[in-house]
Amino acid sequence: MGLSNKIVISASRRTDIPAFYLDWFMAQIQKGVFEVVNPYNRRVSTVPATPDTVHTIVFWSKNFGPFIQRDVGRQLLKMGYNLFFNFTINAKSFLLEPRVPSLSQRLEQLRDLCQTFDPKTVNWRFDPICFFKTGQNVIEDNLNDFPRISTWASRCGVTRCITSFMDHYVKIQKRLSSIPGFSFVDPGLRKKIEILLKMEKVLAEKNIDLYTCCEKEVMDALPLDSNVNKSSCIPSDFLVEIFGGSLSLRKDTGQRITHGCGCRFNLIILQF
Repeated sequence: MGLSNKIVISASRRTDIPAFYLDWFMAQIQKGVFEVVNPYNRRVSTVPATPDTVHTIVFWSKNFGPFIQRDVGRQLLKMGYNLFFNFTINAKSFLLEPRVPSLSQRLEQLRDLCQTFDPKTVNWRFDPICFFKTGQNVIEDNLNDFPRISTWASRCGVTRCITSFMDHYVKIQKRLSSIPGFSFVDPGLRKKIEILLKMEKVLAEKNIDLYTCCEKEVMDALPLDSNVNKSSCIPSDFLVEIFGGSLSLRKDTGQRITHGCGCRFNLIILQF
């Protein structure tokens, strides 16, 4: 397969493969293929997954502990794969993320990733930013640990932070109906702009660039002198810059491009 025809495997923003499905993932890697199910028509496609067909594997997780403990990354590197990481580290909140490790543990995982791999290959995702009410009818958010996380990320050599504001999907509202007194709140455009500018200032002092994911309305409303960038969570151009080779830079119409998604073609998303 030619360099321009190589694919990027996303493992996976819909399922936390590094935390829960490493046995399955490595078994498929050994076979050299993945079977990918289309979520809309349930058709199964067979995707080659050998080093000569894959440009980069992009891992997404809120808990890289199992991945690190099992030394999966070094195994894949020895096999000839390029690796890139989207690590979501949000403020500690047992209410919003009850099953993730403690913040201190996650920060240690970030350090381990950046010591084992080039920090340029690690995206820190502070995502999503949430506003919510509890039974006391007081509006809260999950921004409180952002300065601490950003300081640690900077010391680890991370240079990219990706964020977005929570999308109020109908399915989420239905799930919340079983939690008395709890509801998510949309802070409004002005508040979102204020938050991004504050985050940008904090990160600029630490040499970390701020990117947004699918936030076209907010991006369009930012001041002209703002340096907040539109994100590609799987940045094909950046992957080529880091690892060489080539990838298609055409926009992937299967993604949320009208909302500001910058992801490109040659992307295969693993899902269950």
